[in-house]
Amino acid sequence: MPGIYVAGHNGMVGSAICRHLGSEVLTAKKSELDLRDQAAVSSFLAESRPDAVIVAAARVGGIHANDTYPAEFIYDNLMMEANLIHGAWQTGCEKLLFLGSSCIYPKFSDQPISEESLLTGLLEPTNEPYAIAKIAGIKLCESYNRQYGTDFRSLMPTNLYGPGDNFHAADSHVIPALMGRIHEAKAGGETSVTVWGTGNAMREFLHVDDLAGACLHVLGLSRMELEEAIEPMCSHINVGTGSDVTIRQLAETLARVVGYEGELVFDSEKPDGTPRKLLDVSKINGLGWEASIGLDEGLASTYAWFLENQATLRS
Repeated sequence: MPGIYVAGHNGMVGSAICRHLGSEVLTAKKSELDLRDQAAVSSFLAESRPDAVIVAAARVGGIHANDTYPAEFIYDNLMMEANLIHGAWQTGCEKLLFLGSSCIYPKFSDQPISEESLLTGLLEPTNEPYAIAKIAGIKLCESYNRQYGTDFRSLMPTNLYGPGDNFHAADSHVIPALMGRIHEAKAGGETSVTVWGTGNAMREFLHVDDLAGACLHVLGLSRMELEEAIEPMCSHINVGTGSDVTIRQLAETLARVVGYEGELVFDSEKPDGTPRKLLDVSKINGLGWEASIGLDEGLASTYAWFLENQATLRS
C-alpha cells in the first residue's frame, strides 16, 4: 500500500520523521538504493509509487567537514536531490517535501533572515558548496511546479540537533561536537575545554523532533493554504524557533547539562563562520506551526540519548 517515502530515513532528520509517521513510512537502505544513481531512483519510485516523498537525505557536517570535503558536499547533494525531485515528477508522485538549510542565505543577511533574502548577497565561504546544492534543490522544486504544475514544497530549517545526530569528533556540527568534547573532558578530569571561535557568533537551534512535526504539518496543508501564505506556491519556508544564543551561551549551557565544572577556552584563531543566523519564522507560524521544545530541555534529552549510545558515536 502506498505511503510516504522518506529518503535518508537513517539520518537524524529522517529517523525523526519516521518516528512521527509510524506505519505510513516507506524506506530503502543505502545498500539497496544509491540515491546518486538516477536510474535506480527512478526504478524504485516507479515500483513503490509513494503518495509523497520527503527529501531528508543529505551529506551534512560542520565547518571542518564542509571545508575538507567540498566536492563531495556539492556533488552528493546535487545528485540525490535532482534524482529524487525528477523521479517524483516522472512517476506522478502527488507531493514532495525538500529539506534544505539556513546556510542558503547570504553571510551578512539582515536579521532575522526572511525567505526573500535568498540570492541577495555572498554566501559563507566555508559551506558555499553545500549551500549552492541546497539552493539548487529549491529552484528545482520551483521550476517543476512552474512548468509541470507539481506540488513540490521546500522547508529551510535552522541549525538542528537531537537524537541521531553525528557525534564524530572532527566532522560534526557545533552541538554534538561540543557535547562530545565536554563529556570527554568531564570523564577524563580535564580542567579546560577549547571551543572554536570567539564565542560571539549567534546561532538558532531547533530540535529535530520539532522539525519532524513541521514537515508533517506543511505536507498536510492544502495547495490553497500554501498559496495564500507564500508566492510563488512552493517558494521555500523557514523553520526555526525565532530566537538565538551566542556560542558562548551554548557552551555554558552544555557544560551545565553535562555537569562539567572546568574552564571553557575560546580559540579566536579558529573561524566563527557566519556572525549571526536567525530565521524569520513568521510564514510558518502563520501556517499554524510553532516550535515547542526549549533549548535546555532539548539539550538534556539529547545528552541522555548520547549517554545511551556513546560507544558507537565518537569514532
